[in-house]
Amino acid sequence: MVAENHPSPTYFILLLITITRLISTVGKTSQWKAVLPAELAGVDEDVFDKLRGDSEALQGRASKDYGNIAREVPLAVFHPASAQDIARLIKASYRGAVPFKVAARGQGHSTRGQAMARGGVVVDMAGFRERGSGVGIRVGNTVDPSVGYFHYADVGGEQLWIDVLHATLEHGLAPLSWTDYLYLTVGGTLSNAGISGQTFRYGPQISTVRELDVITGKGESVTCSSQTNSELFHGVLGGLGQFGIITRARIALAPAPKRVKWVRLLYSDFSAFTKDQEQLISITGRKQNIIGLDYVEGSLLMHQGPINNWRSSFFPLADHGRIISQVTQHRVLYCLEVAKYYDGQSENNVDKELQVLLHGLSYIPGFYYEKDVSYVEFLNRVRSGELKLQSQGLWDVPHPWLNLFIPKSQIMDFDSGVFKNIILKRNITTGPVLVYPMNRNKWDNRMSASIPDEDIFYTVGFLHSSGFDNWKEYDTQNKEIVQFCNDAGIKIKQYLPHYRTQEDWTNHFGPKWRTFVERKHQFDPRMILSPGQRIFNN
Repeated sequence: MVAENHPSPTYFILLLITITRLISTVGKTSQWKAVLPAELAGVDEDVFDKLRGDSEALQGRASKDYGNIAREVPLAVFHPASAQDIARLIKASYRGAVPFKVAARGQGHSTRGQAMARGGVVVDMAGFRERGSGVGIRVGNTVDPSVGYFHYADVGGEQLWIDVLHATLEHGLAPLSWTDYLYLTVGGTLSNAGISGQTFRYGPQISTVRELDVITGKGESVTCSSQTNSELFHGVLGGLGQFGIITRARIALAPAPKRVKWVRLLYSDFSAFTKDQEQLISITGRKQNIIGLDYVEGSLLMHQGPINNWRSSFFPLADHGRIISQVTQHRVLYCLEVAKYYDGQSENNVDKELQVLLHGLSYIPGFYYEKDVSYVEFLNRVRSGELKLQSQGLWDVPHPWLNLFIPKSQIMDFDSGVFKNIILKRNITTGPVLVYPMNRNKWDNRMSASIPDEDIFYTVGFLHSSGFDNWKEYDTQNKEIVQFCNDAGIKIKQYLPHYRTQEDWTNHFGPKWRTFVERKHQFDPRMILSPGQRIFNN
């Protein structure tokens, strides 16, 4: 007699639970799909299952950014489990009768809604990272015909630079170019440029990328480099998210230093300050057998602002009184900030080399300040200030920032018209104001990023924080600064740009505009990607 295997009672209980859950899920799916906007009705089940349209998702971080000024509510938030999911989402839009807009949101560190998608879908790249769904961070080495043998990190576009730093340091390596703040996504900074005090020597972060994986506005997954699919590669770098979503970037690495000599010098004369900055950034190799500095920045100290700000606490408390006395006397002081990296091999010579590099500078005698810190402490210098502001409830406030690139030939006019006039007259600027030069030859002109047409240009950043009731005062000041530059013929370019008209965007990109438009039609012909930039959908 053949034995018969009958299901156990436990089996029937589990089957009943599974069916109940399935019915519940189908019910919720039907309810959600019933209210789904027409634009999203054509998405397949696999994409649909990863969309959220509840109020918590729509009113949460997808509709906000660091600026806390703009607010745009999307139709849905997409939680991808893979890069292929992102491609399917965009392909569904591209093939639909009515395409829906798509914006990738990493940390949302934009200040004017650039990562938002009103009436579209926001791709939650932060959740993508937190679930460990992307490429991650992998260190390797290879031979490239143009640069030879090099170390690299393959990094998901959703990854944070702070995690890239820690992962590469485990191999004794690190990227060369950074931003001041490291809790930003790789895809986010590469879509703009990625600048800091290292840019004069190593170029912006986009200059250190060797290869990308990109999902275009057609939903196509494309690997590109300066040799392969180069139009897409150069377009995406600095392209403000207009041509594709970065899912992987291959970033060049170099041996990591161990420690940093970090110096700040105070100036009362802007001409001397800029002359010294320009001299220091001219040394990008060796001078008298001495390797140049690794970092050059600058900032303003004004009476209405603190001596130490959230970007770093540097000046000793005992010296605050005499620094304030100088600020009171001159109204504005200029702080030159430099750094030189070193390790065990260069430790014995670093002080002497620094002395040679800084010899003859025209800072105020007696106002020289130096720290010796670890490489990680230096690169992550903004984090402690952020945590302090968070604990005081002062981080998630409006940030009416203005970031500009200014030609070297016009920086003195900018100082007299803005720093010594608009800023002092309005007397509201308390946040950091950065000012430091860069070398144009460290930028690749084939990339989308737009910079002034001079060998040396300055970046000026007004990093304002305000209350929710007075951010418009700062916004009005920003507009006055831009209007002054336009009236004075100062050929500024906005970094992290925020323009309202096609004419402004055309002027911003200048001779690159035609190529920018051609690339848009080639890689995102239905104008799906990054609507928050307001370039093609004003």
